[in-house]
Amino acid sequence: MGTMAEGVRQAVENCLKVQAGEKAVIITDEQTREIGTALKQAVEEISRGDACVAPTVTFFVMEDFGPRPVEFPAEIGAALAAADVSIYAAQGAPGELQTFRIPMLKAIDANPWLRHAHMIGITPEIMTDGMCSDYVEIQRISKLVYEKVKDAREIRVQTERGCDFVAQFSPELKWIISDGDIRPGKWENLPDGEVFTAPETVNGVIVIDGCLGDFFTERYASLAATPVAIEVRDGRAVRASLKCDNEQLREELAEYVFEMDENSNRVGEFAIGTNTGLTTLIYNLLQDEKFPGVHVAFGSPYPVKTGATWDSKAHVDGVLLAPTITVDGETLMAHGQFTFD
Repeated sequence: MGTMAEGVRQAVENCLKVQAGEKAVIITDEQTREIGTALKQAVEEISRGDACVAPTVTFFVMEDFGPRPVEFPAEIGAALAAADVSIYAAQGAPGELQTFRIPMLKAIDANPWLRHAHMIGITPEIMTDGMCSDYVEIQRISKLVYEKVKDAREIRVQTERGCDFVAQFSPELKWIISDGDIRPGKWENLPDGEVFTAPETVNGVIVIDGCLGDFFTERYASLAATPVAIEVRDGRAVRASLKCDNEQLREELAEYVFEMDENSNRVGEFAIGTNTGLTTLIYNLLQDEKFPGVHVAFGSPYPVKTGATWDSKAHVDGVLLAPTITVDGETLMAHGQFTFD
């Protein structure tokens, strides 16, 4: 574990590489204001280091625009369009993925020189844990994983909880290294450490026994005692197969996955976590999806990043515990441990 100051410095100096004179936008909320303010001060200090440059940080608090869930305001969109660097450090609210975060990410994608750190659900614990990981090592592991999977046709994932599925991949869809090195025209989640793509198709049974994303993580935390199992055929979840001993969770997840839109039941993301500095799940997806292993998501395949030709308003990740990953017949991970390291 590190300190808040170390985590802030890692985000601003090592990941975003903020320079004096750059225009910065920071978006936070009341619950996360302490972290948002610390990030703002760190960016301003970089500009203060150059006596000739005045700090140019535009600071937004989401509740200033109304009760949550907030609609994405044009004022923030205009600020992002003119910025060099931006940070979203706030908590999620039910429905806000659709009303705020997806429109915000579209505005970010539209700025070809913007470097953006996406810190949905960030907490002081994460700032002193995942944000203080060794990013040189994360970048090394991520590159090794990328080299193993970038030309893969088929990856099988198995766990002791009964998860057993095969994902197939197309050379037309890009694998993305997300390792904390945020470059112009890119946005990455922080803390970082994953290699991901949109699968061409998926078949088999997915058992999610770590945690779920969006608002489910905060509401339900660990799924170790109540795992979610679902069959996937030709890339789409089968509603009748959805099982979970927590009936409320099962009903809410069914509504999210099967009733959001025509593609919300489609597997849009296949990802391998590469942050080997993490030793346990904390039941906050922002960090937990970077835990060494696998997570998959139903909904949006992040088409701007992966090259997918479809999209969805939904995106809910599921983290799998201690998987064995086989890439075109070669074992990449055995029971949660990388085999190459």
